[in-house]
Amino acid sequence: MSAINIIISNSSGQPIYDQIVTQIKNLIIAGELKSGDALPSMRLLAKELRISVITTKRAYEELEREGFIVSMTGKGSFVASKNTDFIKEEQLRTIEENMQKVIDTAATLGLTLDELIEMMRLMYEGE
Repeated sequence: MSAINIIISNSSGQPIYDQIVTQIKNLIIAGELKSGDALPSMRLLAKELRISVITTKRAYEELEREGFIVSMTGKGSFVASKNTDFIKEEQLRTIEENMQKVIDTAATLGLTLDELIEMMRLMYEGE
């Protein structure tokens, strides 16, 4: 079983199950979790994160619904053999959709492309 490092933030405003989903997806996309790797059991993850098993169950169900993991009764949950290029392509599409919303809002405010790029650069470097 792979040890996974998930950090839960109570101040993020993002639901805990969603934080788990996002972080596990990111580990899979980055190649830190590979196809066939076992995930901790829902109970173990809940215990490690000091959260409800219902929350970890919801996260695992969401990951399975999106095709990132497969769960087998009595055996556990494993990283699915989903094509990482396809996953990255989905993520790129999401970024493009979000960027379009930003561009539309910036246009409404009359921001120039240079001003928008400067905002992006400052935020990116602030990470």
